[in-house]
Amino acid sequence: MDHLELPTIAVNRQSTLRSAASGVTIVQQEPHNTATHAPVTVRSSLRALWTSILYFNIASCIFVPLGILSHSLKWGDVPTFVLNFLAIIPLAKMLDYCTDQLSMRVGETMGGLLNATFGNAVELIVGILALKDGLLRVVQASLIGSMFSNLLLVLGLCFFCGGMFPYSQNQYQKFDTDKANVNTGLLAVVCLGFMVPAAFEMSSLKEQVAESTLSISRGTAVFMLMTYIAYLVFQMKTNPDGLVITPKERKLGLTAKDLLERKKLDDEEEEEEERPETLTWIALAGLIGCTCIIGLCAEFLVGSLDGLSEKAGLSHTFIGIIILPIVGNAAEHVTAVSSAMRNKMDLVISVAVGSSMQVAMLIAPLLVMIGWIIGQPLTLDFELFETAVLFVSIFVVSTLISDGRTHWLEGWMLLTSYAIIAVAFYYVKD
Repeated sequence: MDHLELPTIAVNRQSTLRSAASGVTIVQQEPHNTATHAPVTVRSSLRALWTSILYFNIASCIFVPLGILSHSLKWGDVPTFVLNFLAIIPLAKMLDYCTDQLSMRVGETMGGLLNATFGNAVELIVGILALKDGLLRVVQASLIGSMFSNLLLVLGLCFFCGGMFPYSQNQYQKFDTDKANVNTGLLAVVCLGFMVPAAFEMSSLKEQVAESTLSISRGTAVFMLMTYIAYLVFQMKTNPDGLVITPKERKLGLTAKDLLERKKLDDEEEEEEERPETLTWIALAGLIGCTCIIGLCAEFLVGSLDGLSEKAGLSHTFIGIIILPIVGNAAEHVTAVSSAMRNKMDLVISVAVGSSMQVAMLIAPLLVMIGWIIGQPLTLDFELFETAVLFVSIFVVSTLISDGRTHWLEGWMLLTSYAIIAVAFYYVKD
């Protein structure tokens, strides 16, 4: 008589043996790893905070004081911009490291939210300071530029480096298409939110445009913030474990509970490799302190933009779209590329695509609302050229990640796309 073999999942380092005679699955318990880990103390936390990102810490110790001195002693706009630019990049890495340490303490879902939120802290700080100074065009350009940078430059570098220097010998690097499609779907909504004000301005009479476009932008900002909140609810309540049962798994009889047990096993294996190196309060203190220093350097950097634009012959549009996002996305660059080279492609998609989505659905609406409060008429009416290029960029990224796998040539395609955009915006004048 035929027997039915039920799918089994090994839990807690269990191994399975199958009897050839009876077809019965026997589960054997393997001994747990009894290796002990040294406790995390204040001293070890401070040592880890310094040694884990040693070169970045050394760079920040050099450039942060120089950036502050350049502003205080009035060395000029160009040196002030360059020195504070170089100061923010290692500080962004410290921000990323502290966020990563907190992520290991509070769990994957909250950790991902922390990583995305504080990863975009630089964009928010620079945006608020530029908004306060009335540099509305710089704010708009930096928002669009941050999305271009994450979608094309960061993701392109990840695909290219992950394919050229693979952690494994697989021809392709694979990732979860369901999680990626959620982010790209939200980016499609973002395109709609950005295109409506631009289309309205082009189709309306000039005397009706300014006030109506501002009202439309503020209403759109409110709805985009509500959509972002709905996304957080989905991530944290509706689907907190990110589990999607495929038709093949459903045919095998696997349930969500089975997949959750499998996921816990994977998490335990990862925890053996990556354990928190700092105490929670020290990581949190480093996060807050680093954010404050970034805010100071960002204020000096924004204050030098007009002088840089005049002396270097660069438009505010080019500075906002190409140069400033490199500062704001420094942490994402380092984290995502190193993750891609270790074949952690789900994290890469979450950081690169998810960060773009958060800039569009959280940072941009927040800046519109803050501008409303402080009397600055910031709108979501980006230039038609920028909106069109953003639409095409989202289309290109969605096409490349739709099959759930990638290789180095796709990374080269994204980098080429970014280079073409950079050349085009170099010739855009304010």
